[in-house]
Parts: sequence; structure tokens; C-alpha cells
Amino acid sequence: MCTSEAGTCWDKMNTIIDSARDLRKAMNAEKSVGPEFWSGAYTLIDTMEKGIAVGQDQGAPAGAATLPGSTNRDEVFGSAHDLVDWLDAHPIK
Repeated sequence: MCTSEAGTCWDKMNTIIDSARDLRKAMNAEKSVGPEFWSGAYTLIDTMEKGIAVGQDQGAPAGAATLPGSTNRDEVFGSAHDLVDWLDAHPIK
């Protein structure tokens, strides 16, 4: 379970980024649309990669819910949520 303490979400963050990397591979393999179609999704996955590149879960500092970017959890979990919304809004078939 994730708490506000650093390190408690690292496994979940890695699970999400693994799925995002698999999605990127599937997007690259999809030939019905080009890379420009996926640009919004690529940007969100890149943001997730930036968050995970820190190498650890930085936790959720006080006020994190109101201060976007105050933790790498925002980059990973927030971008994952935005990616789901983006994918829902951009079906390919």
C-alpha cells in the first residue's frame, strides 16, 4: 500500500512504467496511424520515464495534491491517468 512516505510506491511505479513501455512498443507497431497521431501519448510516457528516472519513489510531501510536480509520483501516476484519458479520447478503430 502506498503511504505518503518515500519508497512505499516504488513497486507500483515500476509496474506502471513497464506497462507504458509495452504500450509504446504496441504504438510503434501500429501501422494504421503514424507517429504524429501518437504524439500526445508519447509525451505522457516520456513524462512518466522522467519521473521513474529519479531512481526512487520520492513520496508525497505535504501539499502534493495541490502542488503539481512536487513529487515524481505526479509524473508517473498523474501522467498514467492522463494517458488513459488520452487513449479513450483517441481510438484508432
